[in-house]
Amino acid sequence: MLLKLLAATLAVVSTVLAEGAPGYSGFNLIWADTFDGGAGSSVNSNNWNIITGLKVNNEWQTYTTSSQNLQLSGGATVQIVPRKDSSGQWTSARIESTYTFTPPAGTRTMAEARLRFGDNSINNKQGIWPAFWLLGNSVRNGVAWPGCGEIDVMETVNGQLTGHGTIHCDVYPGGACNEPNGIGGAVSMPDQSWHTWRAVWDRRASVWTSETLTWYLDGTQFHQVSGATVGKQDVWNSMVASPLYFILNVAVGGDWPGAPNDATQDGYGSMMEVAYVAHYLAA
Repeated sequence: MLLKLLAATLAVVSTVLAEGAPGYSGFNLIWADTFDGGAGSSVNSNNWNIITGLKVNNEWQTYTTSSQNLQLSGGATVQIVPRKDSSGQWTSARIESTYTFTPPAGTRTMAEARLRFGDNSINNKQGIWPAFWLLGNSVRNGVAWPGCGEIDVMETVNGQLTGHGTIHCDVYPGGACNEPNGIGGAVSMPDQSWHTWRAVWDRRASVWTSETLTWYLDGTQFHQVSGATVGKQDVWNSMVASPLYFILNVAVGGDWPGAPNDATQDGYGSMMEVAYVAHYLAA
């Protein structure tokens, strides 16, 4: 693995050189993708499905497989880049892991990614919506959203230096997670540069109502929910005791951020770049 370096003078399209998913005392690394490969190549198809043809949340973008929207940097990162063509049509990318995991009872499970955002000004990011999140694998087998369960480890909209961690569950509208809002917490980000976003499932409690799901930015907790928060064991289990898979995407427009405007810029300055995605289990 290459040594990670980051210089303040790097150009917009530059990246860190990644050393891989870190080790943590008390945890074993179970699975990771560190996005090794040549510059301009695609993600490992054994690890990721590249999603196309998906239209949700009144979003504007068309998801593609093009290297203009999705590429390895050559420095062990992946870049998801929204683009606007001469006719005003937006494209971007969304990848979903083939890998799934189920947080086991009696221990702690950790999911983590290190990522950054392009350095376009906040004033030029209206409608840009990057996310690192998980869905219950049951959605691939016919269970409708939000009954499948959703865990948003990190979302941010419109370039705002605020990260959001949220669960979505049960039924729409209303239900145990108050859809469409979900149950969420927010945290201020110091900048658009590299930060680590993590979710930890703690299933060591003797009763399901005391199990927890906790969000961290750079190792500092900013949100937590418990089984008692949700109040329904089957709904809680859809997020903590059922198979889950990773998603990375950059949406454009949609119900939450609103439409892009004339000032919204595309390209690397509005991208999300990811150094690794990793799954750990307590030793």
